Amino acid sequence: MKIKIYLLAVVLFFSVAGTVSAQKSKKEPGKIWSVEKANEWYKTHKWLTGANYIPANAINQLEMWQADTFSPDIIDKELGWAEGIGFNTLRVFLYSKAYKQDPQGFLKRVDQFLTIADKHKITPMFVFFDDCWNKTSENGKQPAPKTGIHNSGWLQDPGDPASKEEANFADLEVYVKAVLTRFADDKRILLWDLYNEPGNSGKLETTIPLLNKTIEWARAVNPSQPISIGLWNWGYEKLNKIQIANSDIVTYHNYEAPEWHQRTIDLLKTIGRPLICTEYMARSRNSRFANILPLLKKENVGAINWGFVDGKTNTKFAWDTPLADGSEPIEWFHEIFNQDGTPYRKDETDLIKKLNGK
Repeated sequence: MKIKIYLLAVVLFFSVAGTVSAQKSKKEPGKIWSVEKANEWYKTHKWLTGANYIPANAINQLEMWQADTFSPDIIDKELGWAEGIGFNTLRVFLYSKAYKQDPQGFLKRVDQFLTIADKHKITPMFVFFDDCWNKTSENGKQPAPKTGIHNSGWLQDPGDPASKEEANFADLEVYVKAVLTRFADDKRILLWDLYNEPGNSGKLETTIPLLNKTIEWARAVNPSQPISIGLWNWGYEKLNKIQIANSDIVTYHNYEAPEWHQRTIDLLKTIGRPLICTEYMARSRNSRFANILPLLKKENVGAINWGFVDGKTNTKFAWDTPLADGSEPIEWFHEIFNQDGTPYRKDETDLIKKLNGK
C-alpha cells in the first residue's frame, strides 16, 4: 500500500506541475479550471455531504431512469429523508441506453429529478459512464435481485466490449453533449463526474480511448459546473494521470480505515484543488460514519458515502460476502435507511445531523 501511494505521489507531482504551469488565471473554453477558480467555487458552498443515490425500487441505473419505472413519488419521499439529516448533495448515475431509448423523455426525467432535489435543498452531481459490475444490459424489464448478492444488477455503461468499440462513440457523443448542453448552466447541478472507476472490471487501460473522448466532449460543451473524474485505484498510473490532469475539482474513492484515509487526503491536498470523497463508508472494512465523517469535515473534504436506502441493489451485503439465503448480515456493509425511513443506526444519523448543523 505504501509503495502504491509513493508511486501515485510521483504521478501527481508531474501531472500537477504540468497542468498548473499551463493554466491561465481565466478559464478558456474547453480548458481545465484554474486552481484559483476551483477554490473560489468551493468556497461558495457549504461543506458538501451526501450519498450515492438510487431509489429503493431500482436495481440499476436503467430501472431508475426508464419511463416505465421512473418513480418521482419514491424519489421525493427518499430525498426528504436526505434533507432531514442535512445532506445537501447526492451522487447519481445516469445511463446512456435510457437516453438513446427516449432522448427527450430522458431529459425531462432528469429535469424532474432536479426539481425534486431542489425542493429538498439538494444539489446533485451526475455520473455519465461506469466500468463496474455487469458487462451488458438490455432496455425494458430489469432482472430481479440475486438473493444476498451485492449489486447483482448494477450495470457498466456503456458495457463490455461496448466501451472499447469506437463504432459506439458517435452515439455516446450525442448522449453526453445532449445532457451537458441541456443542463450546462443549471444551478441545480453541483458538478459532472464523467466516468466512474475507469479501468475497473479488468478493463484497465482499454478504457482510455473512451475516457479521453468523454473529456473532449465535455470540454467542447464547456458547462458552467466543474468536471471531475474520480481517482480510485492508486496503481493505475496512466489513468490517474489523465483523471487528475482533467479534473477541475479532485474527487476520489476511499473505503479504508481512518489512518489510511488521512494519508490519501494529505497526498491529494498537494494538488491544491478542492477535494470531494465521492465513495466511502463500508462498515466491515472500518470505514464508518463515526470515524470518517468527522475526519472529512475537519479537513473540509466533501463527503459522499456509498448507499442510502436498503433496496434492490442489495448493497447492505458486502462485496465479497454473499449470503445465499438472503439472511440479514451481521452488520450492514452500506446504506443508511430502511425502506420505511427508519435509520439502520440512529447513532449514525444523529452524528450526520450534528455535523450538518441540523
